[in-house]
Amino acid sequence: MSDTERPIIEANGLSRYFTVNRRRAGMLGAIRGLADRGGTEVRAVDDVTFSVRPGEVVGYLGPNGAGKSTTIKMMTGILVPSSGTASVAGLTPWADRRALASRIGVVFGQRTQLWWDLPLIDSLELLRHVYRISRDRHARMLGEMRAVLDLDGFLDTPVRQLSLGQRMRGDLAAAMLHEPPILYLDEPTIGLDVVAKSRIRDFLAELNRERGVTVMLTTHDLSDVERLCSRLIIIDGGRLIFDGTLTEIKRRFGAFRTLVVDLEEADGPAVERLGAMLPAAATIERSGGPRVWIRFDSRLLSAAELTSAVVTIQPISDLTIEEPAIEEIVRVIYEHGIDGAPATSGDREAS
Repeated sequence: MSDTERPIIEANGLSRYFTVNRRRAGMLGAIRGLADRGGTEVRAVDDVTFSVRPGEVVGYLGPNGAGKSTTIKMMTGILVPSSGTASVAGLTPWADRRALASRIGVVFGQRTQLWWDLPLIDSLELLRHVYRISRDRHARMLGEMRAVLDLDGFLDTPVRQLSLGQRMRGDLAAAMLHEPPILYLDEPTIGLDVVAKSRIRDFLAELNRERGVTVMLTTHDLSDVERLCSRLIIIDGGRLIFDGTLTEIKRRFGAFRTLVVDLEEADGPAVERLGAMLPAAATIERSGGPRVWIRFDSRLLSAAELTSAVVTIQPISDLTIEEPAIEEIVRVIYEHGIDGAPATSGDREAS
């Protein structure tokens, strides 16, 4: 197996259980002010198995409390699993934390690894000593980070005075100064404005394209996923429920698509006539002027069949097909589970 085929990140049966304390007090205990302490086991991550090849950008998704951050903390060595094994860059994260630190970069969107009261440039200089980076190598990487992330305008500003977008760019620079082959990102664009998000996404895409950095990304912003990830792993209730490509998840669970047509006749009766004569698997979602949006179930009706039916009913001047939005697909999976989500082609098994 070549180096590009051999996984750089692996989890096998990875689990992490927590015990949550609870109080049980009976009548006698309440009177005496006494309580018996017990515990309830919570499975934050439950028997998760996956592997990531070098150079992949993987979106690790799930609703709040699904176990995403707990997984990342185990894969970075912050937490020790209750059971299962993991390997990152050939190392066991929790047993080889010191060695692993030089091979991974980590950015937590709601925390920072920068020194709060120091200017950003001082934090980046201190990290040279933390990672034992040579002066020449540090100067080269810092120069690249300054240019790509546009840091010069606030290098001398104390971290506590930086905007959220500026701090996030500083954290990304800090995570990449030692040139790790793996980058973990936990909500890297949370709370950022549109411009800051775009700058971060462009940087990450270039990092992967130019340096082949493997990226594992947890996020609630699905625009991050569409811009960066070719593969999604979805976890819910601590268990892995989907592992596949973005194209596959759209094919399997994006059953409904939209045909947008411009009618040659734009009057109300033309739209009403079209709506009354459409195939059963299609319905007019909305209309405005000559443009009509027709939602259809692609499991029952192809775009070609619907187009043919529409032009038979009403002459059109133009048409386009709108694919299902990833936000809608993931929302349905979060709300109904992998088996409750509408699957295409009769394909129902959970990956």
